[in-house]
Amino acid sequence: MLEIKNVITKRDWHDFISLPWTIYKDYPHWVPPLRITVRDILNTSKNPFFRHARMLPLLAVRDGQRIGRVTGIIDQSHNDYHSERSAFFGFFECVNEQMACNTLLDAVSRWAGNHGMNRLLGPMNPSTNHECGLLIEGFDKEPRFMMPYNPPYYMQLLTGYGFDKAKDMSAWDADSKQLTTERLIKIAERQKRRAKITVREVDMRKFDREVDTILEIYNHAWGKNWGFVPMDDIEFRHMAKDMKLILDPRLCLIAEVGDEPAAFGLTLPNINQVLKKIPDGLLFPFGIFKLLWYFFGPGRKSTITESRLMALGIKKEYQSLGLGALLYAEYLQRSPALGMPVGEASWILEDNHEMLDRLEAANAKQTRRYRLYQKAL
Repeated sequence: MLEIKNVITKRDWHDFISLPWTIYKDYPHWVPPLRITVRDILNTSKNPFFRHARMLPLLAVRDGQRIGRVTGIIDQSHNDYHSERSAFFGFFECVNEQMACNTLLDAVSRWAGNHGMNRLLGPMNPSTNHECGLLIEGFDKEPRFMMPYNPPYYMQLLTGYGFDKAKDMSAWDADSKQLTTERLIKIAERQKRRAKITVREVDMRKFDREVDTILEIYNHAWGKNWGFVPMDDIEFRHMAKDMKLILDPRLCLIAEVGDEPAAFGLTLPNINQVLKKIPDGLLFPFGIFKLLWYFFGPGRKSTITESRLMALGIKKEYQSLGLGALLYAEYLQRSPALGMPVGEASWILEDNHEMLDRLEAANAKQTRRYRLYQKAL
């Protein structure tokens, strides 16, 4: 008998967080997350996202065996900003069985409808400011940091439930050995001189002030983007505090026009290359030593060979200055020099034609595609 149960007890949460290790045991390209990281994201008492959002975590169980999980999420900030009544579904995992999928999503749909929502959108883990989307192309490659991976049959499960496409996003690989960069770098240097632009690294000694600068650019630059929700100071600082542990300041850049901060770019080392070496997702007793060795220690040079450009924002009044191309040119020089010749730009919305054209012109290659699904309630 199939049972859908609310996740309440400590044991329930253990089962919820542990389920992917059952689902992905035959998927060699899956990268196990750190369980403590997943637990922190889902902690409604500590994650400031849940100051403006509510969540319903569910487990599907048959004959004592966990076979699926999902969360329903209602983000009041998203709905207020976009004038919507949307609920999200996220952290979705399921065996290849339509009935189990349908029963889980039926429970989320009822909950969302009871709270006045008229659309279900996802996967969101838990929002567009975090990991989101379903992988639909690129299953033969390991995901980069904070990018999703899932079995191919998830597409059939979601469309079988009645979901349609809401939006596609893509990831692009830039291999410094194959890129057309000389002209881009020359144009960037000329533009820096002409418009009095300087590009600097974040000052880790003044980290709080730098976070303020980046937050202002982020909210100012992304305001019109599909699915964007402004982040407040508390939520942004919570995320920045976590990223500070893996941040390389040489890859977190701020572009200034005169004395005015105008744009920023955030590239992170692909820590998934380290997490792959911690297959049980546990820091203790041995995972912490692997993390220290492969990320902070002597093993880093031979382990981390990739990076991910995960955010690039330009204030609207400066978007005619070519700051995006300028920051790209900086990364094309910096990342290989730091031992990361391959970088991913992700995710890029399917209708961000300017960015897509720029990537194609530089001879970057689209390697993965993701989809957000929607269904009317």
